[in-house]
Amino acid sequence: MKFLLFTFVGVVHLFSLNSGKAIYKNDISRRTFQEIKEEIARYKDVAKAIINLAVYGKAQNRSYERLALLVDTVGPRPSGSKSLEKAIQIMYRNLQEDGLENVHLEPVKIPHWERGEESAVMLEPRVHKMAILGLGSSIGTPPEGITAEVLVVTSFEELQRRAPEARGKIVVYNQPYVNYSKTVQYRVQGAVEAAKVGALASLIRSVASFSIYSPHTGIQEYQDGVPKIPTACITVEDAEMISRMASRGNRIVIQLKMGAKNYPDADSFNTVAEIIGSKYPEQVVLVSGHLDSWDVGQGAMDDGGGAFISWEALSLIKDLGLRPKRTLRLVLWTAEEQGGIGGFQYYQLHKVNISNYSLVMESDEGTFLPSGLQFTGSEKARAIMEEVMRLLQPVNVTQVFRTGEGTDINFWIQAGVPGASLVDDLYKYFSFHHSHGDTMTVMDPKQMNVAAAVWAVVSYVIADMEEMLPRS
Repeated sequence: MKFLLFTFVGVVHLFSLNSGKAIYKNDISRRTFQEIKEEIARYKDVAKAIINLAVYGKAQNRSYERLALLVDTVGPRPSGSKSLEKAIQIMYRNLQEDGLENVHLEPVKIPHWERGEESAVMLEPRVHKMAILGLGSSIGTPPEGITAEVLVVTSFEELQRRAPEARGKIVVYNQPYVNYSKTVQYRVQGAVEAAKVGALASLIRSVASFSIYSPHTGIQEYQDGVPKIPTACITVEDAEMISRMASRGNRIVIQLKMGAKNYPDADSFNTVAEIIGSKYPEQVVLVSGHLDSWDVGQGAMDDGGGAFISWEALSLIKDLGLRPKRTLRLVLWTAEEQGGIGGFQYYQLHKVNISNYSLVMESDEGTFLPSGLQFTGSEKARAIMEEVMRLLQPVNVTQVFRTGEGTDINFWIQAGVPGASLVDDLYKYFSFHHSHGDTMTVMDPKQMNVAAAVWAVVSYVIADMEEMLPRS
């Protein structure tokens, strides 16, 4: 017999998952776990109806086709751009035409950065034109560019050891790819660390799990009191080649030109639509993805897919004539790529009602064939989510992993609200992430169908259960 220890409002409770018995006082519920399991099991037919509509029925491929229409029409949607605002207005109309409720735009201020013309050419030991992508918020170079010798390092530690060599040079980071969360620090902090030791610019090996000579962009952060230097990503192939050259003792010289500019913050919107709850309309289950993207590719995978399966979840529920007890709220975030700017402003506006949020969900790691759901919350809430995921046995997506997260929902999760995100093929995701390769060609309509079904079943059942998910 397995026991889990729960604490609610200062009272310790013992909860048995196997026996179905519960001993606890002053809890939000006096029901046994067996009673909760039985409640969830009664959604089996509803879950099958959602799955059938999404995967086999009239709605199959709908999220893919909707997404293709938007990204083929608008293209990439960088923060502060006219294309992002065009996409927001298109989605505002689409959600109204879909018959969703309380469709509205919530104003936010977001960063506006443009890369301009950019190039990097190796001049020594041979002439070689390099593929680069400037990093978000980077400053540009002087019009004539920066021409300097290169220092290659594989880590921040090596940079510190060789700090005297870095002054007046371009630092090239050839850091090995471990995983995204560990390796991305070089993209985010690389310019600052290089500037601290007197470098003129920094070039970072793209944070990618696989590369066919395509650089990957992303946000980087300057630091107060540290000089701002231009920074860009280069391909994995060029980073490794430069590293080999350096190991042979070659003198390497690169000319870097970047026309990047930062503009004043721009006006934008988070896009919101709902299915209003029938019994507890003030309580919310939030499903989301971000509408902005980087300025390369089409932003189809990151995060068009997540945004459109979130819309599809509400469409499927509406099409089946379902209305959950709680409000299902769709939010299409703006300026996620700049660090969750739209998500943070939404949180600031709505956190006064934090006690009414049962679950926050964000899909932002691809909509390939999901293997399960990542979840952050109390152990009791996890046990409930595991039962909900059993309803997805028909598509064989039943696992509940740890660490549900999302840039836009982390504000809520850190404040104690349960959070969930999809789990799928991250190796594939980070092969195309923030690159010219992020196009509709990466997307698979059948896999999006399954992802949408998972998203719809989970959001509907949690929104319709008699009680909110318990918190720690």
